[in-house]
Amino acid sequence: MERRELLKMIAAATGAAMIGMPAFVLGQSPVPGGEGAFSEDDVAKLDEIAETILPRTDTPGAKDAGVGLFMARFVTDCYTPEDQATFRSGLADLDQRAGGRFMAMAPDARTELLRTLDAEAKAQASGAWVAPDGTSPGPAKPHYFTMIKQLVLFGFFTSEVGATQVLRYVAVPGYYDGDMAYAPGTPAWATR
Repeated sequence: MERRELLKMIAAATGAAMIGMPAFVLGQSPVPGGEGAFSEDDVAKLDEIAETILPRTDTPGAKDAGVGLFMARFVTDCYTPEDQATFRSGLADLDQRAGGRFMAMAPDARTELLRTLDAEAKAQASGAWVAPDGTSPGPAKPHYFTMIKQLVLFGFFTSEVGATQVLRYVAVPGYYDGDMAYAPGTPAWATR
């Protein structure tokens, strides 16, 4: 069995419903007409955004998993040119809202900005969001922060760091136990 066929089967079995997933499932690599690679500064910004969403605590954070580089690669290789443009214009908008430089913001200000963007993305997804010019983009196009957040979570929890140090991981699981005791505060299970 080829790797692409296996990935298609896994995506179909798990019901993958993420932005960019159709291209991933169809095995497009890279997307024709894509804008090319992200710069090192872009990857560093993506790392900082990801670390703000999933910071290091007593467990590793998004930077430890290299989520910024994963996001840049996934957008370049799997997003359609239209989604790539949305993602890149979103990064520019994020910088504009940060007064010209997201990287120079204090951690609390970064968190507050991302919370504002998250609220906008949720409102847009529900159809209640109205742009500053009074128009409503409708549900056809996802908010760029939805794309960012999905990639941060996907990249982190499918990384070795996320799967083995944050989630519980057993390389070859044993029998099925449908009534396993759960102790509050313990990590969820990961499988590969």
